[in-house]
Amino acid sequence: MDVNAVKDYLLGLQQSIVAEMSQRDGGAFARDEWQRPEGGGGLTCILEGGDVLERAGVGFSHVKGASLPPSASVHRPEIAGRPWEALGVSLVFHPRNPYAPTVHMNVRCFVAGDVWWFGGGMDLTPYYGFEEDCVHFHATLRDALNPHDPALYPRFKKACDAYFFLKHRREPRGIGGTFFDDFTLGGFDHAFDVMRATGNAFLPAYGPILARRVATPYGERERAFQAYRRGRYVEFNLVWDRGTLFGLQSGGRTESILMSMPPNVSWRYNWVPEPGSPEARLYSDFLVGRDWV
Repeated sequence: MDVNAVKDYLLGLQQSIVAEMSQRDGGAFARDEWQRPEGGGGLTCILEGGDVLERAGVGFSHVKGASLPPSASVHRPEIAGRPWEALGVSLVFHPRNPYAPTVHMNVRCFVAGDVWWFGGGMDLTPYYGFEEDCVHFHATLRDALNPHDPALYPRFKKACDAYFFLKHRREPRGIGGTFFDDFTLGGFDHAFDVMRATGNAFLPAYGPILARRVATPYGERERAFQAYRRGRYVEFNLVWDRGTLFGLQSGGRTESILMSMPPNVSWRYNWVPEPGSPEARLYSDFLVGRDWV
């Protein structure tokens, strides 16, 4: 079990993504290094008000604690109260253009004594749907995982659809992607390879989609719908997301945990899109748990 190798990979991943996205936006990410009083720390890279990325955060953390919080041990009661450490890179990009989708990725490693596991995945949240974008995103994730085990993509895709689902709204957050947690299959080295395959797939999966949509003309109507749908993003993160709950319950750094929140959000009471509109098509054609590849 080489935790230092995991840390080196994650720091390199953060650096490569920040460099690429800074070039695409033209703005510089601010760097915020921080320490956690109980142990460990991290580096949060944040860009706000960019030409392409209205808000973008790429965070690395390596934190330690003396006793596991309830959210981490609910599925493994035998490790409750153990000392622990967690390493990960988590990112969320909220583009300015409503035709460019929001994207989230997280890759992580958790260790508690002799117990360890990997987790990760990424998902796409469009406001205006394009089938070619959805197919490209899912095909890239499938192709990244297939060399390690062709059974992984269908398994992780199903888990993503189940996880990123707003139960109180009875609707998916977006068009899914992959999601895995408590992953130990094949031993440490194989599980680490699967996590790396996920992290390395991010730029090939998202970059071409952002490039296709970033210059699409839009107006106030599209921005208003984007803000409305961003409200769903906030609802999921604050109500259902286990990573957010773990971070807050474990005494994590609130600013870094909540960097995923979009900058502008709105809610409308009992609003429904006009039938036949592009906004209605998001619900009828994209937020339906489809098999894209």
